[in-house]
Amino acid sequence: MKHFSQIALVLMLVTAPILAGCAMTPNTTADSSSAPSPGGSMDGGRAVGSAAGDRTGSGMQGAARPNPKEFTAKTDLRDIRFEFDSYEIRVDDAQVLDQNADLMKANPGWKVLIEGHADQRGTPDYNLALSERRARASLNYLVSRGVRATRISVVSYGKERPMCKEASEDCWSQNRRAHFAVKAK
Repeated sequence: MKHFSQIALVLMLVTAPILAGCAMTPNTTADSSSAPSPGGSMDGGRAVGSAAGDRTGSGMQGAARPNPKEFTAKTDLRDIRFEFDSYEIRVDDAQVLDQNADLMKANPGWKVLIEGHADQRGTPDYNLALSERRARASLNYLVSRGVRATRISVVSYGKERPMCKEASEDCWSQNRRAHFAVKAK
């Protein structure tokens, strides 16, 4: 009986973090001085976001999160897509981000908002966290390509703003995205 209790305890300790849905930190090539710190603020329970320069870890807030309504979609900056339950940037999407970085460097007056989105599956809280990681992975990639982090903000919408509302994989894949919007300084 004692051996069974020890096994049960070990199994509970091993599976608890998995069941709790631990957040993973994305791999980035940006150095820590230019990469944003994780965090953000809740906006009415619908969106999470912060300016790239926020220092949420120290308890001090940097610049306030920009108003997404001030940004417009720029057809030159293209969205990228993500696999299910992932915020890893795929090879094809890295090429899109390279082009976006080139455009941003050629237009230093642009402030960019990266919106993170998820498909309709999963809980609202999980999707907000996942879509924030997608937006931050995109931000970190752009920073690694020479774009200043202070020009980029992120916001997470989770599953609240789908492009497609059908219940199919093709539709869900359209919703798993990082969307880019611009405003002139």
